[in-house]
Amino acid sequence: MEVQAKNKSMQGNKRRDTKPELILRKMLRDAGYPGYRLQWKVPGRPDIAYPGRKIAVFINGCFWHRCPKCNLPIPKSNQEFWKAKFRRNVERDRKNTNELEALGWKVFVIWECELRQPEASGSIEYLFLKLGEEKDENP
Repeated sequence: MEVQAKNKSMQGNKRRDTKPELILRKMLRDAGYPGYRLQWKVPGRPDIAYPGRKIAVFINGCFWHRCPKCNLPIPKSNQEFWKAKFRRNVERDRKNTNELEALGWKVFVIWECELRQPEASGSIEYLFLKLGEEKDENP
């Protein structure tokens, strides 16, 4: 029964159009940075991409991608499974970032927790700064 409950819980985890993604997309539109693409077909399929500018944005859930700021605990049951799962997630994130950077992309990681207080997020501020620079260079 525990496996069925876990599977049902996992089915509720959306791959796209998550609340954090919708929040950041609205922020980008409101700030005057429309024109992004979703799930662009490059390594890692960034949540948001500006292909012409080669800017990729990953919006990482703090639990699944192991946010260094939140330092969330590992579930108590089946800890070896979870440790391996999280390790693979982090390794995959690193690999995708490295591949994109090798292709000349600028990669931004926005953590779910940063979207709760966007005014305090250096990552979001830096993303907007870079988007503004690109806008000035390519009006």
